Amino acid sequence: MPELRAVRGDITEQDVDAIVNAANSSLLGGGGVDGAIHRKGGPEILAACRALRASRYGRGLPTGQAVATTAGNLSARWVIHTVGPVWSATEDRAALLASCYRESLRVADELGAGIVAFPAVSTGVYGWPMDDGARIAVETVRRAETRVREVRFVLFSEEALRTYAAALAADRGV
Repeated sequence: MPELRAVRGDITEQDVDAIVNAANSSLLGGGGVDGAIHRKGGPEILAACRALRASRYGRGLPTGQAVATTAGNLSARWVIHTVGPVWSATEDRAALLASCYRESLRVADELGAGIVAFPAVSTGVYGWPMDDGARIAVETVRRAETRVREVRFVLFSEEALRTYAAALAADRGV
């Protein structure tokens, strides 16, 4: 079981083996974390994503799935792209969000990544409530069978950090 940590910071500056990108299904960049990773990582990431679109993912990466590319100019070795679900008040999509974390860890295991940094998948423009997103992330990662040694939840705001710290404490029964 990996050590789980919540830290405040910029995910693009994490010195880890793999950074998880909260991507959109096109894999061609976007806003938020996705845009930041593509901007800072440089054109190699976009080129690798275009190659994936031209081969296996012609219709885009399905929600809940994950795939890896180079990390370009980032200090990480890889970027693991995952597509989170858009939150819905009328449809339970929690299994899709949990799948993002499980599938990202599966890909990390295939790569041999020891330390993985996750953003708060789906909690930005996709509208997932931060407290529920944090709970799903922590519970899913805690229960995943993985060889990853450390998972870092990298949060951009102080409020998100507090929310993830509370979810980690609740999961440990503190």
